[in-house]
Amino acid sequence: MNVKNYMASLGSEARNASRAMAKASTEQKNSALTACVEQLVLAKEQILAANAIDLERGKSNGLDAALLDRLALTDERFDAMLEGLSQVAALADPIAEISDMKYMPSGIQVGKMRVPLGVIGIIYESRPNVTVEAASLCLKSGNATILRGGSEAINANQAIAACIATALESVGLPSAAVQVVETTDREAVGELITMPEYVDVIVPRGGKGLIERISRDASVPVIKHLDGICHVYIDDKADLDKAEAIALNAKTHRYGTCNTMETLLVAKNAAADILPRLAACYAEKGVELRGCAETVAILPQAVAATEEDWMTEYLAPVLSIKVVEGMDEAIVHINQYSSQHTDAIVTEDYTRARRFLREVDSSSVMINASTRFADGFEYGLGAEIGISTDKIHARGPVGLEGLTSQKYVVFGDGHVRR
Repeated sequence: MNVKNYMASLGSEARNASRAMAKASTEQKNSALTACVEQLVLAKEQILAANAIDLERGKSNGLDAALLDRLALTDERFDAMLEGLSQVAALADPIAEISDMKYMPSGIQVGKMRVPLGVIGIIYESRPNVTVEAASLCLKSGNATILRGGSEAINANQAIAACIATALESVGLPSAAVQVVETTDREAVGELITMPEYVDVIVPRGGKGLIERISRDASVPVIKHLDGICHVYIDDKADLDKAEAIALNAKTHRYGTCNTMETLLVAKNAAADILPRLAACYAEKGVELRGCAETVAILPQAVAATEEDWMTEYLAPVLSIKVVEGMDEAIVHINQYSSQHTDAIVTEDYTRARRFLREVDSSSVMINASTRFADGFEYGLGAEIGISTDKIHARGPVGLEGLTSQKYVVFGDGHVRR
């Protein structure tokens, strides 16, 4: 296969499909999403069987536990994919929405209309459910998409893609509106990120190495986050029962996700009370603790943390812990070491909570809630195409609105400029 020609062909078809998608009615797009649910249900056994082949090959190739977890399509995750499709179908269609209409002194009316981005290239590793999430959001927002999943999920991704193609054709939309790259050749990624004539934006979802490469080499705009170094700060005015539940969930609900807590910060006046309680909970879950000197003094079982620990996304049952004087030091630490993904405070002091919201510079900032809520599904977006820590265009979980742009619209009645 000539990869360059193949990718150019996909790009050309996607560009043509994007024009049809931009004109598609809300009813037509929702019908496509409903048809996707029906096709996936019909093909569930084949999709899970394809996923089983991918998992077996992944084990043989030495994929680590975190990647195998991301790769696995359980019954629960399959049902979540279907629910996500239904939720996206139920969301308001942002396309053609006109806002901010104002009369100008000249008599014209000026406003903004929301429009699709066009063609979105999505590059991701492992998780085959991303194929459905990405397709649903791109379809509802009137975009075409080219999906390049990891080679480790090629069988499941192709099985899912076949269902989506059938669904699109059944409602009169072009199957090329959602295309899964069929080659596992790494050259395909290089082509996809350097086709500005066909692709309007790239969304990478995967490890730090992948995203750094995409950001460095792409000639197409990129919506990204590099890693998820998320913090929970337990204030000395925290409810300790809430703190225990939140800190446990934020770390142990799932280890291999970008919204998992990697560093726990604890106010000095609360440390002696809460850390032994948490250590007992973490020990039951098999979590390794790495702490500052004050943490080790309270928890002798903890390993001494290094500077590198504060900058590490473990994606594993490992947690770094630092005792801080109070919120001032916590905010300084977070703004220095956080990846600007998600950070949370546990406190009963409303004034401190509001200050934390203002001063922590992350895409999601939380009060008395687990960082695991930083997710498009939990935010009511139906699904997400990724989480952006950029500050331009989209920030945080990227749902429908994040996959659109705006153009100015002007209403006149024979007006001419004088």
